[in-house]
Amino acid sequence: MKRIFDVCAVLAAGVFLLIPTLLVALAVKLSSPGPALYWSDRVGRHNRLFRMPKFRSMKTGTPAVATHLLADPGQYLTSIGPFLRKSSLDELPQLWSILVGDMSLVGPRPALFNQQDLIALRTEAGVDALVPGLTGWAQVNGRDELPIPQKVALDAEYLRRRSLTFDIRILWMTLVKVIHRSDVSH
Repeated sequence: MKRIFDVCAVLAAGVFLLIPTLLVALAVKLSSPGPALYWSDRVGRHNRLFRMPKFRSMKTGTPAVATHLLADPGQYLTSIGPFLRKSSLDELPQLWSILVGDMSLVGPRPALFNQQDLIALRTEAGVDALVPGLTGWAQVNGRDELPIPQKVALDAEYLRRRSLTFDIRILWMTLVKVIHRSDVSH
């Protein structure tokens, strides 16, 4: 049921988001040298690696590490990078990952391939059994501000509570967070 909901929701949203997506791609391309999309190696269900697209908010050549691990993340952002991140528009290409089944609308955010501490804690908690999501329970409860053990605890809570009703609640909460641009530190 979750997969059917994901595909139907993404196809419906795609109709409304096609023009904004094309405009964001053009803005990224015109504002800094390099491709509009950045393909990131991420950890999916059962710790399988997959390639996840995002609109590029950072300069080409930026180290492939979690933003919080960079000494001065601001120096790597493109001119429109802060806006893309605060508005979450950089996440739009991930709708493709949902269509192909690498991601879901709701689930734990996919870890970077080199976030071994996060991957290990999620595996220990059984969270690796879930398909990663565009948004999740941890995102609506702190996003960038949460320490890794707390993120994993929230991901484990989602694993226990998951249902279509809970997913819809998380999607609604995500919309409110995006509109208010809350809990985004970079």
